[in-house]
Amino acid sequence: MDIILIPGLWLDADSWTDVTADLERAGHTVHALTMPGVGAAAEESADIGIADWVTSGVSAVDAVGGPVVVVGHSGGGNVAWGVADARPDAVSRVVFVDTVPPPSGFGISEFAVVDGVIPFPGWDFFPTEDVDDLDEETRARTAPLTQSVPAKVPTDPIALDGGRHRVPVTLLMGGLDEDTLRSELEQWGPYGAEFTAIADAEVVRIGSGHWPQFSVPSRLAELIDAAVTRRS
Repeated sequence: MDIILIPGLWLDADSWTDVTADLERAGHTVHALTMPGVGAAAEESADIGIADWVTSGVSAVDAVGGPVVVVGHSGGGNVAWGVADARPDAVSRVVFVDTVPPPSGFGISEFAVVDGVIPFPGWDFFPTEDVDDLDEETRARTAPLTQSVPAKVPTDPIALDGGRHRVPVTLLMGGLDEDTLRSELEQWGPYGAEFTAIADAEVVRIGSGHWPQFSVPSRLAELIDAAVTRRS
């Protein structure tokens, strides 16, 4: 199966290296993406928004020319959902990695803008449960992989109006099991409604923090492979 891997904020295709290797050994063809404007100065990236990231993902699907699974980590899940919305007949499954499908009109989150871009805020910025499985060696190794993202991308509302809800979905959640996630989504307003509208959705707990591609890449690859082969 062709699998498109979309990184979250501040990361590029190289963040998937360990996961890619395991997926390729499992027989898949992997296309890890770097999104437009990552690492670029404000002069080059000021006009780049979430729609441009979705367009980049759609182009990757079109280039494959057949059924494809789209995987999105964190903010990359918004992109993956936009791709599924635009190409519901080409995307056989969306796999969300520690994130949930966004409703139309919502952004990823808000972060400080510095010199016209949004730099990686550092591992200490995030809640303990997101990073407590990243040891010091892993943090030191992966921090240099991070790059700034265009200022508009995290807060741009995503526009969705297609056939995304008929695309099967797997949510690979770091620390939440299915019952807990479903209970929390009931309190999240439009996010809960978006999840409920999906015809075929499953939730699987990874048992990790927010960056399993760094902390448990082999387990993440195993779970992606299971999602791909279960109903593809």
